[in-house]
Amino acid sequence: MLAKFKKHIKRKFPELVGKPFLLACSGGVDSIVLAHLCHHTELDFAIGHCNFQLRGEESDIDEIFVKDLAFELSKSFFSTRFETMDYIAKNKVSVQLAARELRYQWFAEVMQENHIEILMTAHQADDNLETFMINLSRGTGIDGLTGIPEKTDTVARPLLPFTRSQILEYAKVENLAWREDNSNSDTKYLRNKIRHEIVPKLKELHPTFLENFKNTQQYITGTSKLAVLYIDQIRKTVFQREDGIIRISVASVLKLEPLDAHLFALFKGYGFTEWNDVKSLLTAMSGKEVRSKTHRMVKDRDFLLLAEIKEENTKDYYISNDVGEIHTPIHLRISQVLHVKETSKNVLYVAKETLKYPLTLRKWQKGDYFYPLGMKGKKKVSKFFKDEKMDSISKEKQWLLCSGDAIVWVVGKRADERFKVVDNTCEIVKFELNT
Repeated sequence: MLAKFKKHIKRKFPELVGKPFLLACSGGVDSIVLAHLCHHTELDFAIGHCNFQLRGEESDIDEIFVKDLAFELSKSFFSTRFETMDYIAKNKVSVQLAARELRYQWFAEVMQENHIEILMTAHQADDNLETFMINLSRGTGIDGLTGIPEKTDTVARPLLPFTRSQILEYAKVENLAWREDNSNSDTKYLRNKIRHEIVPKLKELHPTFLENFKNTQQYITGTSKLAVLYIDQIRKTVFQREDGIIRISVASVLKLEPLDAHLFALFKGYGFTEWNDVKSLLTAMSGKEVRSKTHRMVKDRDFLLLAEIKEENTKDYYISNDVGEIHTPIHLRISQVLHVKETSKNVLYVAKETLKYPLTLRKWQKGDYFYPLGMKGKKKVSKFFKDEKMDSISKEKQWLLCSGDAIVWVVGKRADERFKVVDNTCEIVKFELNT
């Protein structure tokens, strides 16, 4: 196994050779074998151990055991203790999820503090099968069936090609000691139930079941990569990105077949899970929206508008007459000039004597109106937005520059006639929007 491991590291993980990494070690057979394999491969690593304090004295013995291993291998040792039950009560999560969140957050902190870029974990082939079964039982797309990734930008899992039986055999041949966690045999946990009751039955179906499963998962992974390339091409055709908003043609989406599969592939990366709601949005009235934890999707006429959810800035900002530049909520330069020069939507010239300080930057409100430059009479801002074909998200982001109760500028869109520079204007103020 050591020879295969060395070859595997050289072929798949060359970035680990000569570069320090953090090895997560619980004290169980998988992580103990991994530590010894890395040691005999002469890799440079430190050992990290988490004490979740869930098994009383047994947890403390695990910690001492791993610390002794680090000493034996002449490796740096990092450890921490968590108040796991308090975390579970506070966050209302399962034991397994709490342990995962706590340990990966701590590993990240240790790595940052010690300038370590890679975390190595001892996930192996049987873990991959168990994860596949868990995802399958809960309902999943193709990504949930591709298994645990062998590597990411920050995590390496070099034991994935090796089975639990191979790891146990190596440990016994090398006379390695390890710690047994009794909770791993408790079938009230889904993973343990699959490990002890379902996986053995599957392995009885064929003597090379696990090897066949690994091959099948490679095919699924390959198919998944092809699907990603296809969906990327669809996005390039259907998605139009502008000012942080993705505009998606409803008509283009409705042409995709099968529709449900395309919706899942196109929008799963934005956190959406209620697929009936997403599908209904295609035929909904304008203004209807669906939200995930991170994104919102709004129906706007013939388009879907997809944007990241951000805390909406609705407060008013005041500009005194001695201010030359502001950066919040928008970047605006303010100066006094002698003449009107270039004109554009991002530049406004105003007769200073028409202004009442402090000026106000605020969002539009129902009933707002202004006198659009070059037109006679007033116009509701809402009607102006409609004529400009502004979508609902852009309306929410739009700022108004006001003097008292009067709108001076729909910023970056249209000035107000009442504040324009005329022949007898004595002082001119220039506002320049930097986008």
